[in-house]
Amino acid sequence: MIDLFSGLDAWVLVSLLLALTFVLAFEFINGFHDTANAVATVIYTKAMPPHLAVFFSGVFNFLGVLLGGVGVAYAIVHLLPVELLINVNTGHGLAMVFSLLAAAITWNLGTWYFGIPASSSHTLIGSILGVGLANALINDIPLGDGVNWQKAIDIAMSLVVSPMAGFAVAALVLIGLKWWRPLSKMHKTPEQRRKLDDKKHPPFWNRLVLVVSAMGVSFVHGSNDGQKGIGLIMLVLIGIVPAKFVLDLNSTTYQIERTRDATLHMSQFYQRNAATLGEFLALGKAKASDLPEQFSCNPQQTEPTIAALQTSLKGVTDYHSLDAEKRVEVRRYLLCLDDTAKKVGKLPGLDAREKSDLEKLRKDLTATTEYAPFWVIVAVALALGLGTMVGWKRVVLTVGEKIGKQGMTYAQGMSAQITAACAIGMANVFALPVSTTHVLSSGVAGTMVANKSGLQGGTVKTILLAWVLTLPASMGLAAGLFWLASKAIG
Repeated sequence: MIDLFSGLDAWVLVSLLLALTFVLAFEFINGFHDTANAVATVIYTKAMPPHLAVFFSGVFNFLGVLLGGVGVAYAIVHLLPVELLINVNTGHGLAMVFSLLAAAITWNLGTWYFGIPASSSHTLIGSILGVGLANALINDIPLGDGVNWQKAIDIAMSLVVSPMAGFAVAALVLIGLKWWRPLSKMHKTPEQRRKLDDKKHPPFWNRLVLVVSAMGVSFVHGSNDGQKGIGLIMLVLIGIVPAKFVLDLNSTTYQIERTRDATLHMSQFYQRNAATLGEFLALGKAKASDLPEQFSCNPQQTEPTIAALQTSLKGVTDYHSLDAEKRVEVRRYLLCLDDTAKKVGKLPGLDAREKSDLEKLRKDLTATTEYAPFWVIVAVALALGLGTMVGWKRVVLTVGEKIGKQGMTYAQGMSAQITAACAIGMANVFALPVSTTHVLSSGVAGTMVANKSGLQGGTVKTILLAWVLTLPASMGLAAGLFWLASKAIG
C-alpha cells in the first residue's frame, strides 16, 4: 500500500486521500442503513443484546467482504460504458468519483436522519447512472451509449424482483410455521412473551435460529454490499492513479500467460465461427494500422486489437516491466475484447457449448483487470462494521415496530431473516447487487400480511416513496455535480 503514494504530485495525493475517505464514509453510512437491517430483528426480539449483535454482525460482515470475491464489485463498475472506463485520466476521474460519491452520501445521510430504510444500493447505482448520462450529454455522445444499459437492466431486474420475492417467500415461510406449530411460543411478540411468560428472551430454539439467520444476513450483506464499496474504491484508484491500478501488478507469471493464451484462443474461437461472426467482426478485413489514436471499442477492430495485445504482452512475465502508458493500453485492449465477447455471446447462431467456451475465455481475459488489493477489502469491511455500531438504533425501531400495526413475533423475525439471507446469497452467486434494506423490509411486511397484523400505511408509503425517489434523485444530483465539476476542470 505504501507504493500507492510514491511519485504522486501533491494535489493528486490529496485528491486520492479525499476520494478514499469519501468512499469509506459512504460505506460507514451504508452501515447505518443496510447493516442495521441485518441486526434489526435479532435486537428487537431480544435474541441478542445490541452490543453483542452489532459486534458479531461486524465480524460476519468482515468475513463476507473477505470471502465474497469481486463479481458484484465489477457489476457496479461496468454500469459505466466501456468507453468511459478505457479513456481514464486524472482530472476526469476525479470529477466522476467525487460527483457520484457526494450525491450518494448526501441522499443516504438524509434518509438515515429520518429513520427511513432507504437503499444504499439504489443510491449508488443511481449516482453512477447519473454520471454516465451527464458524461454523454457533455461529450455529445448518444444517451444510449452513455450507460451500459444491458448491465443496468440486469441490475434493475434484481433490485425490483428481490423485494417482491422477499415479500412472498417470507409470507409463505411464516404460513408454513403457523401450520406446523400453530400454538408455539414462537408466534408471540417480545412484549407478549414478557407479559404472559414473564421471560425476556425468545424460546431457546427460536433464539438460536434468529441469531444464526441474523449472522447469515450479515455475512451475505458483507459479500454483496461490501463489494459495492470495493467497486467504488477501484473506480477511485483507476480514475486517479491509473498507472498503478489499471492492471493487477501482483499478477503471477502464470496469470499473465493465462491472459495471453486467452487472446490466442479467442482469435481461434472467432476463426472457428467465422461463418456466423465474420460480418459482425469484419474478420480478415481490418489491420493493426486501422486502430485509431483515440482508442475506442469497435467489434470490427477485434482482430487488430488481439494482435496489438499479443504484441504488448509478448515476453512479459511481470506487469511492473511495462511502463505506465503501456499498462493503460493493455487494459484498454482487454476491456474492449471482453466487451466484444459479451456482445458476441448474445448473437443468434452460436450453440450453447460455444457460448460456454466464450464465457470461460472472458474470465481468463479479465483475470488481471477485475481484482481488488487486500487492503481495499479490509478497509471496506472495517467501515461497514463501524457504521453498524454507530447508527443502528433508528432503523431497528422502524423494522421492528413501524412496518406492522403490531410488534414483530419471533416467527416473523425468523421468516424474514431466513428469506433475506437466502435471497441475497443467491444474488451473490450470480454477481447481482441487491438491496438488503428492501429485501428484509419487504420480508417483514410479507410476514405482517401473512399474520393478518396489517401494515402501517404511513411507514409503508414512506419506504415505497424512498424506493421510487432514490434512483432519480441520486441520478439527478450526481449528474448535476458532474456537470459542474467538468465545467470547473475545463
